[in-house]
Amino acid sequence: MTRSLSLKTLPNELTAGLVVFLVALPLCLGVAFASGAPVFSGVLAGVIGGIVVGVLSGSPLSVSGPAVGLSAMVAAKISELGSFENFLAALLVSGVLQVLLGLSRAGSIAGFFPSSVIKGLLAAVGILLILKQIPHAVGHDPDPEGEMSFFQTDDKNTFTELASMLEDFQPGAMAVGIGSLLLLVLWSRVSFLKKSPVPAPLAVVLLGVLANEVFLKLGAFCSIDSTHLVEVPIPSHWGQFPEFLSFPNLSAFQSPAVYMAGLTLAMVASVETLLGLEAVDKLDPQQRSSPPNRELIAQGIGNMVAGLVGAMPITTLVVHGSVNVNAGAKTKASTLFQGVLLLTAIALIPVWLRKIPIASLAAVLIVTGAKLAHPALFKQMWRGGWSQFIPFMVTVVGIVFTDLPGGIMLGAATSIGFILRSNFLQPIHRVLERHVSGEVLRIGLPNQVSFFKRAALEKVLREVPQGGHVLLDARSTDYVDPDVLDLIEDFGRTIAPAHRVKLSKIGFKEGYTFKDDIQFVDYSSREAQSALSPKVALEILRAGNERFCSGHRIERDLTLQRSATADGQFPMAVIFSCIDSRTPVEMVFDLGLGDVFSVRIAGNIARGKVLGSLEYSCAVAGAKLLLVMGHSSCGAVSAAINLFESDKSVLEATGCGNLEGLLTELQKAVDPMEALAARTWQPTQRAAYSDTVAKRNVLRTVRTIRTESQTLDKMVREQRLAIVAAFQDVKTGKVSFYQTADSGDIDLELPSLEDELSSHPPATT
Repeated sequence: MTRSLSLKTLPNELTAGLVVFLVALPLCLGVAFASGAPVFSGVLAGVIGGIVVGVLSGSPLSVSGPAVGLSAMVAAKISELGSFENFLAALLVSGVLQVLLGLSRAGSIAGFFPSSVIKGLLAAVGILLILKQIPHAVGHDPDPEGEMSFFQTDDKNTFTELASMLEDFQPGAMAVGIGSLLLLVLWSRVSFLKKSPVPAPLAVVLLGVLANEVFLKLGAFCSIDSTHLVEVPIPSHWGQFPEFLSFPNLSAFQSPAVYMAGLTLAMVASVETLLGLEAVDKLDPQQRSSPPNRELIAQGIGNMVAGLVGAMPITTLVVHGSVNVNAGAKTKASTLFQGVLLLTAIALIPVWLRKIPIASLAAVLIVTGAKLAHPALFKQMWRGGWSQFIPFMVTVVGIVFTDLPGGIMLGAATSIGFILRSNFLQPIHRVLERHVSGEVLRIGLPNQVSFFKRAALEKVLREVPQGGHVLLDARSTDYVDPDVLDLIEDFGRTIAPAHRVKLSKIGFKEGYTFKDDIQFVDYSSREAQSALSPKVALEILRAGNERFCSGHRIERDLTLQRSATADGQFPMAVIFSCIDSRTPVEMVFDLGLGDVFSVRIAGNIARGKVLGSLEYSCAVAGAKLLLVMGHSSCGAVSAAINLFESDKSVLEATGCGNLEGLLTELQKAVDPMEALAARTWQPTQRAAYSDTVAKRNVLRTVRTIRTESQTLDKMVREQRLAIVAAFQDVKTGKVSFYQTADSGDIDLELPSLEDELSSHPPATT
């Protein structure tokens, strides 16, 4: 019993249990009849499913009973094994296997059932309830209650039955059926009826019984035939009840066919149980999750008991569970109560049960079906796209035109097809990375690399161009299917050498034969630095900033880089930038250890000691590119504008007296008239002007480097170095690159910073 059960909620649980009992009784009898088993075996299955499985199950709302979806299989197995007693031996084997499946935690496969199939099951059951119960609602009953297959035992099908119904109906049953439907609709819409302690299905049943008694007095035309009343076996005396029981034929255990039948029953019943459990959980208003392994154990024990006393196989039933949910159940007390009611009612009041018109119960099931197959569910699946809607509809159509197991298999197969297609079309995360040593295609393997990924990975690997380099990154991977491992091994051994493709691997867990094998240099080495040109170095920085802005940064092995660069450094570039905390150059350009020198000073102004650092980086250490980078919303530039023509006392008041020289240098990029006018501008105008001054300052710094450093000037003239201006927008992270008149003669194919500044002069007053 769940913790939420209390004396306050108990009446509601008992009411729900009564409603489920009223619906379950004829269905239990009908499933047994459709399976060719003794009729009483269906009632026994309902009792065992309600009491035994109800006690052991961890599900708050599911209801177990005779397997609706297995009636055709049960009939076939009874015929194959020769008798119902031999079939009971197979049912015992099935129960044992289900317990073993639960103990081995096989119930976890429930998590792999696509939601589209689960929802398709709910909608299909709803449609079937409507289609199958309409004939019962008008007194046309050639097929038994509980028959859910398309092809029926009377050699008709679901739709031909509807057609023949038009020529064969009972006026009394039709009146009860239509009256019951109207009463159920009225009960759900009139406030005082909705609040009534009497459940609508019970009122419908009482109305049906009363109407039938009235019809009997009116005459044969209106009376309801006994075949359209609940048919319950009535013992002539108490001592006859044991005669309704059947027991397994122990000698049948010598036949291999019994074990094969038991295995088949266990597999199909377990799948139907797990699907039913998932379906009922989706109907739960509290969205609780039932433990699938515990359910398998409970179902297994229930089927073992069923096999010992002569009951039908048991599974979780979507129909009964949905009725339970709609009746307002909150705990499994309702399930237990309906099991007790089945047992006591059959024993104590079978005569009274035979007065209930099936038309009344058909009306309850039709309303239940309408709720399960609500148009909103179809709209929801349509909005989910083809990959959701098509498996959903295949499941619905498959169940309606075959049976539950067949339709579920069709839906699952369709869903798997979409999964395979999805894995093939959008299979693997791949990024083309540009390292200092060249381009590398990084393939990021997912957490679980199943067999489904094999074809997609093979396609990606075969698309690597000749002479290319591919990196298989398994650092986020916990499992790789053996077939995928064989593919990788075969590619590295035969295909890659034939196409002159280099294959690197990293991150494969222990237990796999692959070790980390990096065949490219992902840091700036001596060889990589020597082979670089200023233009290539610029392209590497540009690509790195694009990765930074998009969030697809290279996953670097910093431990390896630390070891590799410990004995020397050969950076490809030097980046001269501001000290602003929002502009860390290694992150902004997605760089690793040893890739660049970073020189930082507030306002990125070129002063004596800074020039010395720049000269060392380029002339001694061999950097091929000098990038001077300013940024938006620069505090140093804003201070230079705001404090223009202020005396020393203003700076001293801030406690930062040493800033005078820095601000004085920055103010050389400020127009005096603009600075004075800016004090009256709107904040957005002042911010735009500050960014313009920051770009002017970058332009001035590049010019200062050329004029103040003969060493760097000579390197630029000899085209051993290029000086590039850059400006970062701190909001987006994007860096804009510019060529200036002092960048050198190398054609870097960049816009001119001078042209941009002249074409967008700041507003003045």
